[in-house]
Amino acid sequence: MLLFAFTASALAQESFRAENTNFTISQGSFIPGEDARYSYNYDRLRLYYDYKKDAYFFHTSADAVHYLGRAFTHSETFDYLEALRADTPMRIQTAFQHYSRGASAAKLYRLYGGYQDDRNRIVAGVQNITMGVGHIWTPSNLFNPKNSYALEPDETFGVLALSYTRYMGMASQVYGVVSTRKDNSAKYAAGMQTTIATAEIALNSIYSNDTKMLGYTIQGNLGDSGIAWRSEGAFIRGKLRTADGEAEESNFFQGLVGADYGFAQGLTLSVEALYSSKTFDLDTYVANINSELTNNLTLSHFYLGTELSYDFTLYLSGSLLYIESFNNENSRFIAPSLSYIINDNNTLTLGAQLYSGAKKSEFGRWKNSYFLKYVLSW
Repeated sequence: MLLFAFTASALAQESFRAENTNFTISQGSFIPGEDARYSYNYDRLRLYYDYKKDAYFFHTSADAVHYLGRAFTHSETFDYLEALRADTPMRIQTAFQHYSRGASAAKLYRLYGGYQDDRNRIVAGVQNITMGVGHIWTPSNLFNPKNSYALEPDETFGVLALSYTRYMGMASQVYGVVSTRKDNSAKYAAGMQTTIATAEIALNSIYSNDTKMLGYTIQGNLGDSGIAWRSEGAFIRGKLRTADGEAEESNFFQGLVGADYGFAQGLTLSVEALYSSKTFDLDTYVANINSELTNNLTLSHFYLGTELSYDFTLYLSGSLLYIESFNNENSRFIAPSLSYIINDNNTLTLGAQLYSGAKKSEFGRWKNSYFLKYVLSW
C-alpha cells in the first residue's frame, strides 16, 4: 500500500486537448472608403498539451489557421491581417501560404513552463501577461490588451517573457516581467497588489525603448449591494510613428471606471466608461498597427460601454455589447450574440458586429459584419 501511494505521488499529470473553431463570416472591408463586402470561412484548429508534476508545470498550444474565400484572401483587408505580427524576436506565425481560393498558416499560440508553490510563481516562455481590471478596455495592459471590437476579443499574440510573482500572504503580492521584443530590445514591468479594507489596489509600471507607463487598478464591492466596482488608469509616454513614418513622442492619460451587477433572474449587467486625454486619427492608428500602444490609440476622448448577458436556459445564452463613442459626431458599435450548447463538445454561436453613425464618424465609416461560429472540442 505504501509503495502504491509513493508511486502514484511520483506520477506526472498530462493532458491533451483539441479545439476546432470555425467562423462563416460576411464582413465589410477594413479599408476606409472601400465599398466592398466579403463572404469567407475562417477555421482554426488548436492543439493543447499540459504537463504537471509537483510544483512544476508546462503548457503548449499551437494553431493551424485557414481562410477560404478567394475575394477576401486577395483583398487589402487580408493584407492588413497579414501585416500583424507578435512582438517577439522570432516569428511565432508562419507566412500565409496562398492558393487559388484561400490561404493558410501555422502559429505557436503559447509555449511556457514554470514553477509554483505557496509563495512563488515563475513562468518562462511565450505567455500571456495579465494586467488591468477592465472588462471592455484595459488601458494599462501594454502586453496582451483586450480588443473588444474583434470577433474574439481575448485572442492575442503571446510575448516571450520571464515573469515572477511573490505572494506576501493572502492579501498582497509583488511581481515583475522581463520580455524580449521583435527588435531584440527588452521590455520590463513591475508592480504590487494589496488589499486595503475591502478594496484590492495595484500599482504597475512598464518600461521599454518606446514606452513608459505608470498605471493603477482598484476594485471592490459596494457594501452588501451586490455591485462590484473597478477603476483603472495609465499615464503613458510613448513614441508613435506619423503617417509619414517619422517618430514623435506622445504623452497622455487613459482611465476607466466600471461596475457589475448580477440580477436574480440570471441577467448580468456591466457598465464601463473610458476617458482618454488625447485622441488620434485613423492614419496614426494604421501607421502604428504593430505598436505596443495600438489599442490605446482612441479616436475619441470619451466612450461609454455596456455589456449584458443572460442565460435563457441551461443550453441557450445571449450577450450584447454596446459602445458609444462621444465625439463631434457620435457613433456606436453594437455586438449581439446568441449561443447554443449542443452538448459538452459542441457549441454554436450566431452573432453580428453592427456600426452606426455619420459616414465619417469613428464607427459610422465601417460596414456591418455577421457570423456563424461553431466550436468543437475533444
